[in-house]
Amino acid sequence: MDTFPLLVLLLSWRTEVEAQIKLFPENLTVLRGEKARFTCTPSNSQWTAMIWLLNGEVALTISNEHGVLQSPNTNLNLMAEKKKDGWMLVLNNTERHDQGEVTCDLQGVDRKTARLFVQEKGSVKILGNNRLAFQQDSVLFECEAAGWYPEPVLKWEVNNKEVSPSEYNISSEESKESLFTLTSNLSVLAAKSSHVDCLASVSALPQPLKSTISLKVVAEVLEEGGYCTVPLAITASLSGFLVLLLLCICTVLCYRQRRQAKTSPQEVLRFDQSVFSRSVDADAPEGKVNLGYSSESPTDAVNSELFWETRRQMDFVSFRKFHQVPDVVSSSSFSTQSESQANMCPPEDGCKNVRRITTV
Repeated sequence: MDTFPLLVLLLSWRTEVEAQIKLFPENLTVLRGEKARFTCTPSNSQWTAMIWLLNGEVALTISNEHGVLQSPNTNLNLMAEKKKDGWMLVLNNTERHDQGEVTCDLQGVDRKTARLFVQEKGSVKILGNNRLAFQQDSVLFECEAAGWYPEPVLKWEVNNKEVSPSEYNISSEESKESLFTLTSNLSVLAAKSSHVDCLASVSALPQPLKSTISLKVVAEVLEEGGYCTVPLAITASLSGFLVLLLLCICTVLCYRQRRQAKTSPQEVLRFDQSVFSRSVDADAPEGKVNLGYSSESPTDAVNSELFWETRRQMDFVSFRKFHQVPDVVSSSSFSTQSESQANMCPPEDGCKNVRRITTV
């Protein structure tokens, strides 16, 4: 049996297996204007030329010996970077027309193809301004996401909680440039103050685009006998004004009370002097002191001082009345001579009566 042809066939098959290439990534999605990178790595270094194609057209030609060769493609955004085991194709500023197939053709050895997807990022906005509503009112919000490719995913959130798709509707429209515009309406029941978000995204976006608007909810108070409603905020303002007015009145009253406290000691002094003079000059016991009298002094200390001063004056008057001696005092200890001398001076001569006192 002739084994030579069989050896040649096995050698050629082993060479083809070892000469295979790897293209990474197989699928790449980027936003318009971003960079796109593909790496082609041969399994061995025994190759002559590497050709990069975009949608079937030659973009770059690379020689294993001389590197990047002149290419008929005039796209300045294309460039190649030498890697350890292969070459990388870089599209610096991707456009919508770059979307499609990216092929690495290792001449006479192997060929691999990957897919490039270029997406368009649009805008998202909730129409209108912040809203103010009463409790249990239904508030309508409208969101518009314009200029997207492909059609974006749109959703609503209230206080960072996703709203069920069954609670809002979405309508889509495609322009001539194959850009999509979505419109959505959401009705929210005003239970408490909240923030409402509308989000739109495509797969190439790391985070969705978001538009936020606030909903402020106020309570209402129904007046009896009428249909007028007064917001709670207005009621709170009136309450604050009344509290301020009450503080002003208290301040004025305290100021007047302090001024009266300064003048009260002089009035107490005048009162004490008048009581003392009446108690000294009064010879008859008909006068009485009114113990229930009290001055208009604002403090208990002054009232206490006035009470004790009055008691002292009454004690002085009582002491004087107790020790008062009548005009004529008869005593068995008077001498006969004294009686005779008293009788010798008749009243018509202007003699004065002399009081005689003795110790009892």
